[in-house]
Amino acid sequence: MQSKAFTDGLTTSLGSTGHAHPRNAQSLANVVYNATLTWANPSLVTLEKQMETPLFGTDPVEMGVNDNNKEEILARLAADTGYGPRFARAYPGQAAPITWGNVIHAISAFQRTILSGNSKYDQYLKGSTALNPAEQRGMNLFFGEKAECFHCHSSFNFNDQIVHAGSRIVETPFHNTGLYNIGGTGAFPEPNRGVYELTQLFKDMGKFRAPSLRNVEVTGPYMHDGSIATLEEVLQFYAAGGRNITSGPHAGDGRANPNKNDFINQIALTADDRADLLAFLKTLTDHELLTNPRLADPFARQAGQ
Repeated sequence: MQSKAFTDGLTTSLGSTGHAHPRNAQSLANVVYNATLTWANPSLVTLEKQMETPLFGTDPVEMGVNDNNKEEILARLAADTGYGPRFARAYPGQAAPITWGNVIHAISAFQRTILSGNSKYDQYLKGSTALNPAEQRGMNLFFGEKAECFHCHSSFNFNDQIVHAGSRIVETPFHNTGLYNIGGTGAFPEPNRGVYELTQLFKDMGKFRAPSLRNVEVTGPYMHDGSIATLEEVLQFYAAGGRNITSGPHAGDGRANPNKNDFINQIALTADDRADLLAFLKTLTDHELLTNPRLADPFARQAGQ
């Protein structure tokens, strides 16, 4: 949903067939600048390659395209009075421009236009507005050594995996934040065990990509599995240095997870500090992105006519 910075607002997502997903959908705002494109797969580094997963993936099912229906779906697109002419204009000279390659290319091209850079904070940096005292204090906490948020969220996109035309070195760190520590063993619940799912290396257990904090006010629930409902609770989680789950199948003290990032430590934040940090994080909301008609759902517009 555009109003949620191109997330779905669900704890974890649902596929087109109703298949429940294990992970929370990340925002697509500024996705063009992400060095890797999912929570925990270092190998997915282009939008075109990543798009194959939601289209053709079977576990979990997202879009549900498979060998049995893929030609039928293309035929449906070709028969649509809107898509046929648009594909012909976008891919001139092709006798049959509606192909899966072109579908993937077109979706990726649109994703590259979902740009967020006009939040109150951006306007503050340009000198066109001022932060109020609470927002200013929150900014100082965010970029200071007390709260230490900037270690994983310091770039212009407020994450630490960035690639752009001027990049010389592209780093792709993944982090364990102490969200789980099942039975004190360092384990995370299956199938959400981070980079470990691919490498089978214990050091990668629970390591996920730090998401961008742009528009974080509207992208909850939070964390890779949507297990923290509100931004206030996220701040409490980080201030505690991890999460201690005292009962149930996931019981364990995440604060003591052996793979936890060194920067995730208990922080003495007062209630006023948390309120100030929250005020600053809300300055990262780009209201122009959330309402830009060029990015709006065209089918919703047609339905309203």
